[in-house]
Amino acid sequence: MKERTDAPQDRGCLVGICFFILGLGTLLPWNFFMTASMYFQSRLNTTEWSNGTAVVTKEYYFNNWMTLLSQLPLLVFTLLNSFLYQRISAAIRIAGSLVFILLLFILTAVLVKVPMDEDRFFSVTMAIIWFVNSFGAVLQGSLFGLVGLLPQKFSTIFMSGQGLAGTFAAIAMLLATASDTDSETAALGYFITPCMGTLLTLFSYLLLPRLAFAQYYLNKSSKYEADTTDELLKESSIVENGTGTSSTAGIAAEVEVDPGPEGPQGAFLSLQQVKKGQAKASVKEVFKKIWVMAFCVASVFTVTLSVFPAVTADVKTSFPGKWERYFISVCCFLVFNINDWFGRTATTVIRWPRKESRLFPVLVVSRVVFVPLLMLCNVQSRSYLPVYFGHDAAFAVIMTFFSLSSGYFVCLSMSYAPQLVEQKDAETAGALMTFFLALGLSLGAALSFALRALI
Repeated sequence: MKERTDAPQDRGCLVGICFFILGLGTLLPWNFFMTASMYFQSRLNTTEWSNGTAVVTKEYYFNNWMTLLSQLPLLVFTLLNSFLYQRISAAIRIAGSLVFILLLFILTAVLVKVPMDEDRFFSVTMAIIWFVNSFGAVLQGSLFGLVGLLPQKFSTIFMSGQGLAGTFAAIAMLLATASDTDSETAALGYFITPCMGTLLTLFSYLLLPRLAFAQYYLNKSSKYEADTTDELLKESSIVENGTGTSSTAGIAAEVEVDPGPEGPQGAFLSLQQVKKGQAKASVKEVFKKIWVMAFCVASVFTVTLSVFPAVTADVKTSFPGKWERYFISVCCFLVFNINDWFGRTATTVIRWPRKESRLFPVLVVSRVVFVPLLMLCNVQSRSYLPVYFGHDAAFAVIMTFFSLSSGYFVCLSMSYAPQLVEQKDAETAGALMTFFLALGLSLGAALSFALRALI
């Protein structure tokens, strides 16, 4: 209680605002490239006229490749995080990633005005998507570690910012589409927007250490790490010189302390936990307790990414005309992102089914029904499946429930997992859930190729 009394106030909610902006900034790369699918497809559209009919001469499957190359970096850097984070400081990881993301967005904006053949443009764009999402993965993982040093409510604020990143991108696309300028200038304005957003994110990060409230928690963490390192050296000296008590020496003799990816701090904590009879459970033991939640989060994202946006972005309106320009931005991206955010937010009020319920994984798996429903919407072009839901309203309703359930079950799965293990194993559970989240995203992106081909 004393720590809470000593902590300064978050004046003007500035720390909360900074973390909201940081959350928004982490998902700008994925959302701005995804929402701009119409722009990219227009530049990759190679058609020839045969007997009065437009025929596509080469299909690039842009949405499929964009989704796959956006999600694979998250999986790769989730596996590499212990190696990377141990050797590079958080300040360099976060600020450096933001600078490189900014440069890649500037490059994307410049390319709007650069004429280029379709094959070269596709290759350059895919390379940009890979690198911008690689830096985004490093940024996201580092910021999750940073926000974890502060009280729990700031993690909620951070994730709320992430939830609204897609809505921000969809609104930016609507404004660009609604402008009276030509399509090239509108696209340029659209890609300048995330440049400004990334600059604001970088400014918010640099402001944090200058705010007393954030400084209190960040300094407390640094002091704790320094103290534990000193204690480790002291403990090691006692053990090596044989001057410890018989109980300490006996435990030290029987236990091999591996510094692990956390370095000296991790070794000291391992030693202290053994001394208290609180050694962390192995990854296998933790997985046995949370495997249902790990399966659920992977399942939700596999289903979601298998059709969104690879299939949903190719749905055409049944009302051609001016509405056609806004249809995908509204009915696909805006509807998805708003309802996904509502689904996540709903978990603060409703938590059903409970984590022990067998109904929970059943409901998660039942989301697979959205795959054929969306494939039977007015997706164009198509060769095999018929169209059963051709009306715009039908597509919008399916997208609403699809995105609501996605946000709701993801948030429940991620919050339930740490509750299924002891407090000392919560960090391991969180790392496992992050891996399965990334695995689900990558599996869904890979599956999207087959599903789009079936249509």
